[in-house]
Amino acid sequence: MAKPLILISNDDGITSNGIRKLVELMSTLGEVVVVAPDKPQSGMGHAITVGDTLRLVKSDLFGDILAYECSGTPADCIKLAKREVLRDRKVDLVVSGINHGSNTSISVLYSGTMSAAIEGAIEGGPAIGFSLCDFSADADFSHVDEFVLKITRNVLDHGLPTGIALNVNFPPKQNEKLKGIKICRQANARWEEEFDKRLDPHGRNYYWMVGNFVNHDKGEDNDEWAISDNYVSVVPCQFDLTGYHAIASLNEQWDI
Repeated sequence: MAKPLILISNDDGITSNGIRKLVELMSTLGEVVVVAPDKPQSGMGHAITVGDTLRLVKSDLFGDILAYECSGTPADCIKLAKREVLRDRKVDLVVSGINHGSNTSISVLYSGTMSAAIEGAIEGGPAIGFSLCDFSADADFSHVDEFVLKITRNVLDHGLPTGIALNVNFPPKQNEKLKGIKICRQANARWEEEFDKRLDPHGRNYYWMVGNFVNHDKGEDNDEWAISDNYVSVVPCQFDLTGYHAIASLNEQWDI
């Protein structure tokens, strides 16, 4: 029986420790191909490159594993991988990460990591984005192996509903072992930003975005709760952003 073909990307760039960990783990489950950004692309959301060229350069970072670094965004990486690197080959699973930093709650909208996974879902296959809630470049990933493999095996064995990508977040390494996996909803939490206004040496204004992450959600069925209670959170995400619950009320209220 042929091994599943697993396409890997990320948003921290092809040299990050997180993608090295993901390649190591996925290589035990199937044939791995890597197409990842040549530089960090955090916070790019689902951006694609339309006004510039895109470049793919072969990389030997992962030994015998076929790998390319791409000058574009995470979404670009998946598009190019499917159409140029793999062409007519069927990809069994797209995985993205492991991201250095949380992608819980509202952060999924800004996340380059999740954009690669959601692009995989747009292409019609199962996809998973993995993130560790630790932003440090030398973050400790040693506690995630068992859960990455368990979640991935479940997806390979059972598939996912059409149009769904999983947003998986891991608590940072602690003395206590992870308690398990919680399938959750996205928390009602958001960034409340401010802008620190400064002057450059020429007297011109520039800004640093700052602010705080505020969790308004008191439930115990969401990703923020799961992470704070030392569980792995798994949120099924979809690219269809239609507010179905609003269609009927708008039709009733609007004179159209």
